[in-house]
Amino acid sequence: MESKNTMENEGLIYTHLKKFIKIIDNLRDVGLHQHIKLPRIAVLGSQSAGKSSVLESIVGLDFLPRGSGIVTRRPLEMRLNHTPEGTKPWAEFPAEIKGQKFTDFNKVREAIEALTDKATGNNVNIVDDAIVLNVYSHTCPDLTLIDLPGITLIPIEGQDENIAAITRGMCSRYMSDPRTIILCVVPANADMTTSEGLMMARRLDPKGIRTVGVITKIDIMDRGTDARRMIMNQDVKLRLGFVGVKNRA
Repeated sequence: MESKNTMENEGLIYTHLKKFIKIIDNLRDVGLHQHIKLPRIAVLGSQSAGKSSVLESIVGLDFLPRGSGIVTRRPLEMRLNHTPEGTKPWAEFPAEIKGQKFTDFNKVREAIEALTDKATGNNVNIVDDAIVLNVYSHTCPDLTLIDLPGITLIPIEGQDENIAAITRGMCSRYMSDPRTIILCVVPANADMTTSEGLMMARRLDPKGIRTVGVITKIDIMDRGTDARRMIMNQDVKLRLGFVGVKNRA
């Protein structure tokens, strides 16, 4: 009897949480976030830290642009909606491609790339103008995540000379709000104490109370090394700790 009541209570909490996420998304749509700080989860990390792979693992679908250099050149606000098992996943861009329903997630990737090129002038620069993407799938949780361009230190040809200040400023704007949970992605095959993303997370969240660390690329660490100290929260301490992930090879 107690187990049944527990399951019913958990189901009720989940239903209310889903409604709460929807309300926040609607408030953000009407621009209320410019006047009232709304809770959100934002993904932070250096360029090529593995953010896209982590996000695709959360969503359970392969749809994010990939390639060398800076791939994410506009913030991407992903509004994930869990659907019943057996339903076909689909997605939409409610603000920029109205009325079109995507069931082919290769087309979703192409649309993200096209919308990015449209806003950036088809070059390598970064624009602080978020793409809103709604995803409906039985593989994802009810959650809203914001993927940000990776922190870049050295500009390549065609980029603004102050690209480092631009990417850091954009991340800081999203992460400085104390209601924002920081999902900080750190590659295991580099010294985490030199991570630009983790350094920024520590600066914006000095006590580490709203930062979740994600350790990627554990499988490509040098022979004889491991990520044990990182995952056990011994090298850089976060109140919420670190989790190690193995993404696709």
